[in-house]
Amino acid sequence: MLTVKDKIHKLWGGRFREATDAFVENFTASVTFDQTLAFYDIAGSIAHATMLQAIGIINSAELKQIQAGLESIAEDISSDNFSWSVGLEDVHMNIEQALIDRIGVTGKKLHTGRSRNDQVATDLRLYLRDMIDLICSKIRELQLGILGLAEPETETVMPGFTHLQVAQPVSFAHHLMAWFEMVDRDFDRFMDCRKRVNSLPLGAAALAGTNWPIDRHLTADLLGFDLVATNSLDAVSDRDFAIEFCGAASILMVHLSRWAEEMILWVSPQFRFIELPDRFCTGSSIMPQKKNPDLPELVRGKSGRVFGSLISLLSMMKGQPLAYNKDNQEDKEPLFDTVTTVLESLTAFAEMIPAIVPQRDKMRAAAEDGFSTATDLADYLVSKGLPFRDAHDVVGKLVALAIELESTLTEIPVAQAVAINALIDEEALKRLTLENSLAAKDQIGGTAPKQVRRAILDARQRIKS
Repeated sequence: MLTVKDKIHKLWGGRFREATDAFVENFTASVTFDQTLAFYDIAGSIAHATMLQAIGIINSAELKQIQAGLESIAEDISSDNFSWSVGLEDVHMNIEQALIDRIGVTGKKLHTGRSRNDQVATDLRLYLRDMIDLICSKIRELQLGILGLAEPETETVMPGFTHLQVAQPVSFAHHLMAWFEMVDRDFDRFMDCRKRVNSLPLGAAALAGTNWPIDRHLTADLLGFDLVATNSLDAVSDRDFAIEFCGAASILMVHLSRWAEEMILWVSPQFRFIELPDRFCTGSSIMPQKKNPDLPELVRGKSGRVFGSLISLLSMMKGQPLAYNKDNQEDKEPLFDTVTTVLESLTAFAEMIPAIVPQRDKMRAAAEDGFSTATDLADYLVSKGLPFRDAHDVVGKLVALAIELESTLTEIPVAQAVAINALIDEEALKRLTLENSLAAKDQIGGTAPKQVRRAILDARQRIKS
């Protein structure tokens, strides 16, 4: 609930002789969006007050007043019974003024030894730490869905592609495990980013630290921070952690966009490798036969929002002198939007991936149609003593013959194959089955069914730790 108070008293207004221009007040206010940080602001304030009491700046009775007042404000915000004022500019001033209104002069002591500059930096880090934890839990949920889909498909043959042309046979499970590995790196990136997020700026004050004998390590312990920021100028002006988060989010969205593109292709009549249940699709307003994969299409499109947020933050910080500048108010909306977009996209995929229905016959037929075992034949000829480049040339001629005869490689008459090269015998052509091709890739990371089953087991162990 937002209100505008006429001629509101500014908590910083002592040196000003005229009211803020109405347009300026609205233009510079951030409370319409930074109220997202309200509960983190309250948690930071309670920790700060606890520290002030520990060093003797306030007494125990005053700490209890402040805690009770802030907790009552949190309850009002939770029940949507709190009046947010644009005139009070931001989440910090709104909560502080409400505290003063509720407990009187004691509320005015809370801001001792801190500034909105270190306060907002702390709130953002508390918020982002929680959001990273939530995103990582969603990634694990998605990974479990991938593993559940992959486990029964280790012998389901599909074409692997390069340049979107049929290349070599792989198993459907092996392809899904490529998705798993991509998102596993995303998990690691977010967790690595979390280490740098979890550093306490509070105590840096406006930019130079504070005259008060504060205990920053106590505050850090109370708020669960691993580190205390070691330079006050950097602490209040640093937004590397937000940029790094948006960078990790952008790479994640690249991955989801690539998966989305594959699913969009796979459900098309030209592929028909998978079916998506109706609940994940929509229809056309004019074409009654249509079943559109809107969910993956939308995730593919939403990747652009996250990339834009990364560019916004990079542009915002470029050229900023130390320390805090008002530009930094522009960090929140791109960051909040990135968090929302990533969480929604992960939720969509976590629900959709396990529901995929593989069309095994279609996948197999596509692998058979594309001469996908040609490289296996070249390897066979190499095993018979032919240099690989010569073997490559021989098999290329054999493929050309198969195209001319409108046949598969295994259907070429042996006499015509031998005419191309005497090493191509009936045994060689019989070896060119899709199953033999899969089984031959029997190394770590290969598509042999036993290797893929091992990879799935290893992946399950990995995400448990």
